[in-house]
Amino acid sequence: MKNKSIIYTALALVVSMGSACTKLDENAYDVIPADKFYSNKNEVVSAVLRPYTHANAWVTPSGQDGWWRLAELSADQLAWPTKGPHGEDGGKWKRLHYHTWTVDEGGINNAWSLMYGGVGFCNDAIGNIEKRDIAQMGITQEEKNGYVAELKLLRAFHYLKLMDLFGNIPIATDLVDPSNPVLPNTTARKDVFIFIEKEIKDNINNVPKLAKSQLGRMSQASGYAMLVELYLNAEVWTGTQRWDDCIMAADKLINNEAGGQNGNMALDPNITDQFKNTNDQSKEVIFSIAYDFTRAKFEPSWTGEFYHFAQRDIYGGGRNGNDGIVLIPGVYEKFEADDLRKTSWLLFGPQKKFSDGSDVQGTVEYAGKPLVFVDNIQRNSKNSTVSNMSEGEENSGVRFNKYKLGNSIPGIVNGVRVEPDPNYNNTDWNVYRLTWIYFAKAEAIMRKNGGVANADALKLINDCKSRAYTSAVWANKAYTATTLTLDELLEERGREFIFEGFRRDDLIRFGKLTAGSWWDHNPSSSFKTLYPIPQRQRDLNVKLTQNPGY
Repeated sequence: MKNKSIIYTALALVVSMGSACTKLDENAYDVIPADKFYSNKNEVVSAVLRPYTHANAWVTPSGQDGWWRLAELSADQLAWPTKGPHGEDGGKWKRLHYHTWTVDEGGINNAWSLMYGGVGFCNDAIGNIEKRDIAQMGITQEEKNGYVAELKLLRAFHYLKLMDLFGNIPIATDLVDPSNPVLPNTTARKDVFIFIEKEIKDNINNVPKLAKSQLGRMSQASGYAMLVELYLNAEVWTGTQRWDDCIMAADKLINNEAGGQNGNMALDPNITDQFKNTNDQSKEVIFSIAYDFTRAKFEPSWTGEFYHFAQRDIYGGGRNGNDGIVLIPGVYEKFEADDLRKTSWLLFGPQKKFSDGSDVQGTVEYAGKPLVFVDNIQRNSKNSTVSNMSEGEENSGVRFNKYKLGNSIPGIVNGVRVEPDPNYNNTDWNVYRLTWIYFAKAEAIMRKNGGVANADALKLINDCKSRAYTSAVWANKAYTATTLTLDELLEERGREFIFEGFRRDDLIRFGKLTAGSWWDHNPSSSFKTLYPIPQRQRDLNVKLTQNPGY
């Protein structure tokens, strides 16, 4: 946990450089103006790290809509149905599920604002570091170049996600002059792609290879992972296939040319190491949002979306949730019974208290009764057979259990007393991991090969999938050239990367986001592969062009 502590200790040095005081003649003892900042290395580092704390808003933070919600809740695996008196939220989750969102959607505007807020943090630090002399900042020229390159890679990630969600978007790279703000024009998606690709290639060799010191920060490895994502989706985003480039970028990671945070990069031997509260020790994590509750009290933000009202009883921790996101009915059954991902990553059936193994009690419809998660969304307490986004109860839907926080209280597991976990609440959220790179390379190979899996593609997928089964049954589970079709690859991607933020892109790439039907969702208009440019943003910047269909 040492490197996490360094990151968040440095971040504590960042104060509200852009905030205003109530009275203009006050002495601002808690504010450091930008022209007084960057006077030593600690201040420079804290400015470099500031955009990373903003990254906490990327993935399901309670009360905010990052890119993750738009990427997953519009697809065919996850939903946030209304459950009794909870979760209606003005119908926003239903509109995501049904693809009936509007240009005035608050959640879509929030995702835009959060990502461009991250761009702003990057631009501010880049501009201030670039214009200052190294002696003034107390750093070397090599360090200056490295910090700027790191920030440009992080900015490129923000633009990648914005381009994915919104298509044609404005590009802003300059330090903002409050006295003379410039409204940027809309840039065509193809040109945004070119900008992102160039930013990555121009800066990737000026940042360190992935190592423990780069935990939660941009590195050469995360740069290559971004290139893999660009090239995997290039045909959708630009109209031109880039399968060979996807394979070459993936090989930089698979062949250990970009480092690894714990020695050589490699697949973890099991399906749990990447998602434990010690996943900073994983060999396959490429880029993550780093959390350190033990030292810095900086804890994962995603629990509120996934956890039940009584979740603390289930896992022996201190955090409950708002009983939100669940699996769409039927997704659970796409995992075979002996698939370890089914039993490890998902919560289904009767829930038991970590402390003593007794029944967890419900809190709303099942108050005073055992809490049993079911694979349907309907009013079972009223014997209803209607199943849709409006008919849920507190136990409706199979639940998230992929990332583990650990326990903060003693408990009984398989009859054995378990003490509180010293790493409780330190679980990092993976943005890129090596398994995803394996799958991307395999897909690129298959698409080059007319949809047929050759020996290389089969090995890539089977090396990943084999960890989901015991050795006793694996021989009958391995893919062959006959069984690993492109359609089956999409299904296996769904099982392996559930909850990880890639499902919408996968469905678009396979032509199934707007053409497909699932549970309480019918096909939608083809233009819904892009979200609208939020009307609030167009009101602020008249140069922004709305996407077709809206």
